[in-house]
Amino acid sequence: MKNIILTGLVVLLITSCSQPDKRYTQESAEIDSYRASLEAYENQDWRSLATYYHPDAVIINNVPESEGQNLAEILKTHKEDAAIFNSWRFLDDPETFEMVVTNDGETWVNYWGVWEGTLKANNRKYVIPTHSTAQFRDGKIVKELGYWDISKLVTDINAMEAAEAQALKATGGEAVMSQKP
Repeated sequence: MKNIILTGLVVLLITSCSQPDKRYTQESAEIDSYRASLEAYENQDWRSLATYYHPDAVIINNVPESEGQNLAEILKTHKEDAAIFNSWRFLDDPETFEMVVTNDGETWVNYWGVWEGTLKANNRKYVIPTHSTAQFRDGKIVKELGYWDISKLVTDINAMEAAEAQALKATGGEAVMSQKP
């Protein structure tokens, strides 16, 4: 009986000292990977950026999931965006990364930060708070969702395009514009 009680106490001691599974952290290999993917984006290193994603990843930025892009499409979009900016970057402060493991065992990395970019057309700097979350599987991003408000940027681009169209019309360029495909 003494051995049973002693064995029970040892088992209780061992199990009470064991660490539970980590379901939330601000330090992980996935966070390091996500941080590196953002740096590749900042540096417009598209080849490096692609290495952080699973080939079948779905990227859902400011759209419903049904309108998400695959890796090739998002890289094309990033390249097109890069052509209209002088520079862009994520500010180091403020920024927050966290990793969570859901009840279903999914691993997600959340990012909150601020994106800053200077548009070539007007040399204006845009500072945009941003949030993104990426699901990781086997060390790769398989799903990413991004949320930010680009309304000021879109308004300025639309105003510049309208002014350009008005200037073309005033100089007789209307016929040229109507011939565009």
